[in-house]
Amino acid sequence: MRTYVAKPAEIERKWYVVDATGYTLGRLASEVAKVLRGKNKPIFTPNVDTGDYVIIVNAEKIKVTGKKMNQKVYFQHSDYVGGVRETSLKEMLDKHPERVLEFAVKGMLPKGPLGRDMYKKLFVYAGPDHKHEAQKPEALTF
Repeated sequence: MRTYVAKPAEIERKWYVVDATGYTLGRLASEVAKVLRGKNKPIFTPNVDTGDYVIIVNAEKIKVTGKKMNQKVYFQHSDYVGGVRETSLKEMLDKHPERVLEFAVKGMLPKGPLGRDMYKKLFVYAGPDHKHEAQKPEALTF
């Protein structure tokens, strides 16, 4: 029996839409990362991007457990001495709620060129509207 290896030309990609309302941040991010990577398909090949496109709406309605709202911190650095900036999860959800999910999913994808290609198939929106109606996305539930 020979092992099947997917070729980039023969991969069919679907579009999925996920409503983040009521989901926990990490649990939703891990499920979305699986779909972006293609692990939910029988043709999964580790070195080929076999994943689908994912649209996440209502990112502002994501929830977290424990004291993460105040204790979880995102760091930025300007490459200058003393140029580190901290932003708490609460501030990030107020200013840019879509970035919270983007950072969580990006951290769960492979590092390198393959992971960057997978990350480009993720679209996150803070509200209930998105601009991908022409792709006819299917609802995805976990």
